[in-house]
Amino acid sequence: MHTPDTDLIYSNPQAQVNDFAFDAQVVEVFPDMISRSVPGYATIIDTIGRLSQQFVQDNTTVYDLGCSLGAATLAMRKGINAKQCKIISVDNSSAMVERCKMHINAFKGTTPVDVVEAKIQDINIKNASMVVLNFTLQFIDKTERQGLINNIAAGINKGGLLVISEKISHGDSVIDERLINLHHDFKRANGYSELEVAQKRTALENVMRTDSVEQHINRLKSAGFTNVSPWFQCFNFISFIAIK
Repeated sequence: MHTPDTDLIYSNPQAQVNDFAFDAQVVEVFPDMISRSVPGYATIIDTIGRLSQQFVQDNTTVYDLGCSLGAATLAMRKGINAKQCKIISVDNSSAMVERCKMHINAFKGTTPVDVVEAKIQDINIKNASMVVLNFTLQFIDKTERQGLINNIAAGINKGGLLVISEKISHGDSVIDERLINLHHDFKRANGYSELEVAQKRTALENVMRTDSVEQHINRLKSAGFTNVSPWFQCFNFISFIAIK
């Protein structure tokens, strides 16, 4: 018997698969969905918390852009040792924001968190010591990505950190196909059926637009980040650190 939080959204055949959206239906199953769909997700979240110990400075602001249910926010709040800081967590899904607030309030912490419903492109980044884009940029229109990264870079203090986690594409179609196959094997091993894998892929086709490693690095360096490097990769999922 399935518990209510098990992801069964694509388990039945759909005459027309609609574009994926972070709606109330997804909110109910999101923790299960992402843990069974994104290899290394728990490691990425844990490491974001560890990075917050190293990078967050006294009297600064931390941003979680595209916060979903607040996993990265909670990891950072747990890791932050600095004083007089605050975390601003932003998502454009009202259902996500509502549930995120519940998650944040369920855990005690000394660092205040402000959960905001807004487009991350509209957020004025300022006095930031750390910013997180955890599987968020891939859902932003490609024409807006450089501007968003420029905005973040302008608002990060010298020595501050940006963490970007993304699904990536490759110029080498042979490698791309192999990594996609490995990812689908990963999902099947986590209990997703062939139908679920196929319908989820269709749902994401028009809303998730991936970049290559080179595109990410060039964009970050163009924005003014001095030190840029991948720190984690599993199949076609990657996470970068960028230091200003």
